Amino acid sequence: MNRTYRKEGEPTADFINCTVFGKPAEFAEKYFRQGVKIAIVGRWQTGSYTNKDGQKVYTNDCIVESQEFDQPKSERREEERNTQSAPVPTPEGYSDGFMNIPDGLDETLPFS
Repeated sequence: MNRTYRKEGEPTADFINCTVFGKPAEFAEKYFRQGVKIAIVGRWQTGSYTNKDGQKVYTNDCIVESQEFDQPKSERREEERNTQSAPVPTPEGYSDGFMNIPDGLDETLPFS
């Protein structure tokens, strides 16, 4: 969602990393699309890792506990029509709406 207030030179929107597991993840993958409004309830989790250049990178993620559509189906259909005609920019480090996992990191992930 676009920021209501922002200073000159600041981004117009924020992209928050959200992590969801199990059946809710399958639902999100199947039905959620860029541009569709959803409501998420979750907990905030911070962490860090050392990247391939040896720099410590700090992370902030929302661990999703519940999720749902936040607009009527008719509005979602209208959004889908609008987004199909005009491509939505993807944030840096993401493709197809999902974050790119750095090489070598997948061995430490709790799933495969």
